Amino acid sequence: MKPEPEAGAPRAESVSEFTRRVKTLLESGIRPTWVRGEVSNLRAQASGHVYFSLKDAGAQLGAVMFRGDALRQEVKLRDGLQVVVYGEVSVYEARGQYQLIVRVAIDDGVGRLQREFEALKARLAAEGLFAAEKKRALPALPRTVGFVTSPTGAAVQDFLRILIRRGWRGRVVVLPAKVQGEGAAAELAEMLRTAAGSGLFDLLVIGRGGGSLEDLWAFNEEVLVRAVAACPVPIISAVGHEIDFTLCDFAADARAETPSAAAELITSRFVEGLERARQAGEAMAARLDSAITGAIERLDHARSRLRLLAPAAQVEQGWLRLDDLGNRLGAALRHAAQERRGRLGELRAALARVSPELRVQSESQRLLALWKRLQAASPRSVLNRGFAIMRDADGRPVARRAGVRPGARLTAEFADGAAPVRAE
Repeated sequence: MKPEPEAGAPRAESVSEFTRRVKTLLESGIRPTWVRGEVSNLRAQASGHVYFSLKDAGAQLGAVMFRGDALRQEVKLRDGLQVVVYGEVSVYEARGQYQLIVRVAIDDGVGRLQREFEALKARLAAEGLFAAEKKRALPALPRTVGFVTSPTGAAVQDFLRILIRRGWRGRVVVLPAKVQGEGAAAELAEMLRTAAGSGLFDLLVIGRGGGSLEDLWAFNEEVLVRAVAACPVPIISAVGHEIDFTLCDFAADARAETPSAAAELITSRFVEGLERARQAGEAMAARLDSAITGAIERLDHARSRLRLLAPAAQVEQGWLRLDDLGNRLGAALRHAAQERRGRLGELRAALARVSPELRVQSESQRLLALWKRLQAASPRSVLNRGFAIMRDADGRPVARRAGVRPGARLTAEFADGAAPVRAE
């Protein structure tokens, strides 16, 4: 028989409700933590999410790393890899499974190396190997620089490219040595001692390009760190990238974030000197141009004064003044003569207006006009127009017909003579 729930007992939960309650208890009760284990059943989805299991000899734990977290990891997960992961527990309600949401994954070997790094760093620091008072100032303008590194690495090319681009005038000697693997630290230390003993170098650089902690481990080995600290020549440590720190960085006189940064550090004073020299050259050229311009102006002024004070110049000035005075005199005489001519014309006009000759001419013209009027009114003028004057026997003009008797003898006077006539 099936058991029946007792009266007053709590009601039965659904699977979803029960799973949700478990999820709440787990996620709120277990804080994010570090877990060590071996990767197995690794599956990378097309979405970018990575699913795997963490296991050890006694248990197995499901884990997932979402795409955003997976892209930020430096370690490449693979089956069988021992890792230390950091994350929080979660419950996948659809299957009722709990799993670890992984945010960070670290190679468990890296963790071991990191612990060794910290332990050696503390021990050497306690000996005073990294003390600031032991650091020496780098030469401002080193003439010969030795670079202890692998001659085939990209670090050498980057280092030289920066030196060439910045126009450095010194000499670089690449001192070849292994920078990774077994025996690399001892080889690097020996090359440092050889370079320091040669007396050829003003400055040494030791370094390589970036890599994992294992790749850079040679620069954390005690034999090399002590060789760097004991080197009598100032030394720059340029290992890895900006985020990489090695014990050689602490033992060296200066640390550069990268080999390229070391090249910039070496050439910084040289570039500053070049810039100061360029500015000084420009200032000197400007001062020289100004001085030459001023001297030329003073020379031209002196030449001008010399020309003015020279006897030939004085004679020329005299001729110029004589010509000018002659021109001015001629102009004054012409002006005076013109004024006199104008005045003479005015006087002539006034004299002409009061001259007897003008009066005589005027009266002559008036007399001529009167004569013409007299001539026009004279009998001769009338006769010339075809008229005739009748005269009686006594020679008196006969003005009217009534005064003429029939048979009276008259004389008709014409312009060209007289003719006798008889009245009928």
